[in-house]
Amino acid sequence: MKKQRQRYLRQLADFVRTVLADAARTIQGWSLKRWLQAAMILGIVVAFIVFVDVPDLSTLRSWATRLDPWFPFVFWLGYVTFTLFPLPRTIWTVAAGILFGPVEGLLLALTALTVSAAISFLVVRRLLGDWMRPRLMHPAVFKLNAHLERRGWFAITSLRMVAGVPFSILNYAAALTPVPFGQFLLATALGSIPTTAMGVFFGETLTTGPNPWVITATIVLAAIGIAGLVLDAKVARELP
Repeated sequence: MKKQRQRYLRQLADFVRTVLADAARTIQGWSLKRWLQAAMILGIVVAFIVFVDVPDLSTLRSWATRLDPWFPFVFWLGYVTFTLFPLPRTIWTVAAGILFGPVEGLLLALTALTVSAAISFLVVRRLLGDWMRPRLMHPAVFKLNAHLERRGWFAITSLRMVAGVPFSILNYAAALTPVPFGQFLLATALGSIPTTAMGVFFGETLTTGPNPWVITATIVLAAIGIAGLVLDAKVARELP
């Protein structure tokens, strides 16, 4: 077992070295136009992360007052935009419950995060998918790659049920795997229900106080999330 682990670590290190070396050679061959495009995109991303603050609840309330009845759309658009980047989405999820209630808030949050995931997935796959695909045949990642291709639905769904897995990072990573876009999108929408609903329901209780139905729904959704993780682990053990 120890020798197998050491062998895998050597293969993984070789994979990382190979990818970095290939990336360096690819970048060196870029035209000036490509360099300028990459620099512009990188600058936009860095500027957004550094200089654009996630609006707090008081800011969102002031937007609601000024923009009503357009505020739901503006909120949805903000949710989509901010979750394209590696920024926490918790404030948006909880705010959806506070500002719109459990039903409308959950609908807004789920549709926004699904659209955001779709955009991130398609952009990363369009930019890097073709370049990365042949490198996934490396022994260090071949089995994992085949595993995701075989059961991408379960893998993505179960990872969405884990609150600690960064939302945007999973979007980027999934785009570099062979998981079909349709499976990714549906798995994201369904797998995100438990954690998103819990955040929305928590926000709703902050304005209305404890609600037995909301508490019950939160417990049920948490149980569904745990059951999904257990099922995924069981299926993973049974597959070759």
